[in-house]
Amino acid sequence: MSSSSLSTPTWSNHSNRFVTSSSCKGTNCRIAKNSIVSALQTPSIIQIPKQTPIKTVKTIDLPSKSSNSVPNQQNWNVLQKLAAMALDAVEDGLKAREKAHPLPKTADPNIQIAGNFSPVPEQPVRHGLPVTGKIPEHIQGVYLRNGANPLFEPTSGHHLFDGDGMVYAVKFDNGAASYACRFTETQRLVQERAIGKPVFPKAIGELHGHSGIAKLILFYARGMCGLIDHTKGIGVANAGLVYFNNRLLAMSEDDLPYHVRVTPSGDLKTAGRYDFGGQLKSTMIAHPKLDPVSGELFALSYDVIQKPYLKYFRFSADGKKSKDVAIDLGKPTMVHDFAITENFVVVPDHQVVFKMSEMITGGSPVVYDKEKVSRFGVLDKYAENGSGIKWVEVPDCFCFHLWNAWEEPESDEVVVIGSCMTPADSIFNECNEELKSVLSEIRLNLKTGKSTRRQIISPENDVNLEAGMVNKNLLGRKSQFAYLAIAEPWPKVSGFAKVDLSTGETKKFIYGDQKYGGEPLFLPRDASSAEDDGHILAFVHDEKKWESELQIVNAMTMELEATVKLPSRVPYGFHGTFISAKDLATQA
Repeated sequence: MSSSSLSTPTWSNHSNRFVTSSSCKGTNCRIAKNSIVSALQTPSIIQIPKQTPIKTVKTIDLPSKSSNSVPNQQNWNVLQKLAAMALDAVEDGLKAREKAHPLPKTADPNIQIAGNFSPVPEQPVRHGLPVTGKIPEHIQGVYLRNGANPLFEPTSGHHLFDGDGMVYAVKFDNGAASYACRFTETQRLVQERAIGKPVFPKAIGELHGHSGIAKLILFYARGMCGLIDHTKGIGVANAGLVYFNNRLLAMSEDDLPYHVRVTPSGDLKTAGRYDFGGQLKSTMIAHPKLDPVSGELFALSYDVIQKPYLKYFRFSADGKKSKDVAIDLGKPTMVHDFAITENFVVVPDHQVVFKMSEMITGGSPVVYDKEKVSRFGVLDKYAENGSGIKWVEVPDCFCFHLWNAWEEPESDEVVVIGSCMTPADSIFNECNEELKSVLSEIRLNLKTGKSTRRQIISPENDVNLEAGMVNKNLLGRKSQFAYLAIAEPWPKVSGFAKVDLSTGETKKFIYGDQKYGGEPLFLPRDASSAEDDGHILAFVHDEKKWESELQIVNAMTMELEATVKLPSRVPYGFHGTFISAKDLATQA
């Protein structure tokens, strides 16, 4: 372990051994005495930092209708204190009953946040980091990546996606590099830290079966008693990052975005929950699309309870929101991502749906609907309502992420590039089938209403590709290359692939022996250079030395040009972005 890890008190568990769904089936399984085989294929060591933050970063209220004020435990009256004690006792009894039943692998924290998926404490900015090689001159600004990093040790079910949001940042200044990581100070995190324990229900790890219903009742009971305030948001802001209209926004699809500022020194401060000056009244998914030509931001919001289950809206380059456009769906559906073209938005309506009634019968509300036929909707970007959407069926297709889309008017087709995942709900529900993610080209014919689908990489050379991007200057336009994480051994990432989307030619870069990373970020040299003229940036963790680094790879030559040694461990995480030094100078 690094010295930073050793100096932080942790809760560790070195004894657990888990079996992967793909490596062991049936009842006659044997595990080698010294093997470590978890469902996440990672060493089963969980490290939960004790809650003594290195440095508290206070939130700054933005001029907005939302506020960061939270209920103050010290001001509770006698009745509130009694209510808190009673509700805590009920919760303790509920957790004791839960421990009598084994958790599914998709909700077991000993699996979901083991090894380098486990959290780290905040790291104040550290300058003058050791650099091997030379940082390319065009890399000036800050590289940021989001991730799930639970503040408290889970006391019951926990899914990887449930953790509190933490942003990791490397700032570049004329060949020098600094590093910092900070929690995004969501309303959820601020209130739980004030209370001293997790009280907000975890959307995936806890909300299933009768115990999930009971936890929802407890949560709202605490709200009715004034012990917490759930009206100002319950999200974790741990997934996407986008820099738009002079603001860095941290997002998860269960809340509004949060505005995070990069300080001149390279540190991070949460400015507050951001509603675009009172314009945004609903949640926003974590993958809004920034049009490189118009500067507009396009987004979706979904609802799991009431219609409309899906809404589409956009923001002008200066942050003015359009009216919501309701998109008619027959049932509430998980829409984690979507795509834009020059003239359209492309909306997936797939087979992973929300069925809250499943909780009554003891199941998860996130289910795979085998009776439903997957489809994509194509809607004009500037539509005033959803009546003009054209639906094209694409059977048995579930794309958790879409990498790009464009129009080919000569054939009346919209081309969508995405990774088709099977089993569709394997991320959320335990299953014995090995997960597969196939990079695919999906053609939607707007004239005939038919679709075709082809596997881009030949089957004998195929690998799981599940996180990445195209050149951001070509988003919504035809692109030749995609840079995607090699998600093997799933869900760890051993490297990335540069894929020619027309020929399927694939060039791989492997991070190193027992080194794993996350989503590759492609940073173009400039808007006018060749499509692949730029560099890949990726956080990488060495599981032998238990140290982390930032690797910088030339996207043309696929050769490592520089490595930045980081002062503390960086857990495997989600999506990132890059803010240029020029843009940093104009932050709001």
